Amino acid sequence: MPSTQLSLIDTLIVNADRALRTLAAGSDMTSERASPARSLNEADLSEAERKKSAALMRVNHTGEVCAQALYQGQALTAKLPNVRAEMEKAAEEEIDHLVWCQERIDALGSHTSYLNPLWYGLSFAIGAGAGLVSDKVSLGFVAATEDQVCKHLQDHLQELPEQDVRSRAVVGQMLEDEARHADMALNAGGYNFPRPVKGFMTLVSKVMTTTSYRI
Repeated sequence: MPSTQLSLIDTLIVNADRALRTLAAGSDMTSERASPARSLNEADLSEAERKKSAALMRVNHTGEVCAQALYQGQALTAKLPNVRAEMEKAAEEEIDHLVWCQERIDALGSHTSYLNPLWYGLSFAIGAGAGLVSDKVSLGFVAATEDQVCKHLQDHLQELPEQDVRSRAVVGQMLEDEARHADMALNAGGYNFPRPVKGFMTLVSKVMTTTSYRI
């Protein structure tokens, strides 16, 4: 049910439920699209390769946790119904990525980042704050964030073990989807942030990826 048909209390409950399901490892979230990895055979990875793949997919999973929080925060404070609908649609599409990353992490015998609750809270606050400023800024923040995500995914395609075709398939599809989300946000009227702002976002993103890779 769209959030425009819910009371404020109901909307807050829905967001709290989404947060809990996003952060709960092995939650009942399901993807609308099957993971690109499912049709491929699991590679015979060395212990070092397995750990590297798991760490990179953990970073990607944290990125999707942040995306869920960002979009939910923006949808909560978006002023125009069509912008709110776009944010909610994007959040639904990002669930696919969240589930796919969780599946790969489980298959690689690892765990999601222990810092995900922290990153979720910060991202939700940023998203809600951007929505309060204006829909133009909110959409611009989506575009800038997705640009950062695309850069990380491109790097991960270079870093993942060549034989880990299942992880590479997931990352490749995520890259295609995220680029589309960035274009959608700009085409919908998003503000194109100046270089200094994007540079600061890159620094924040670096902190998130570095900590998620290890913790």
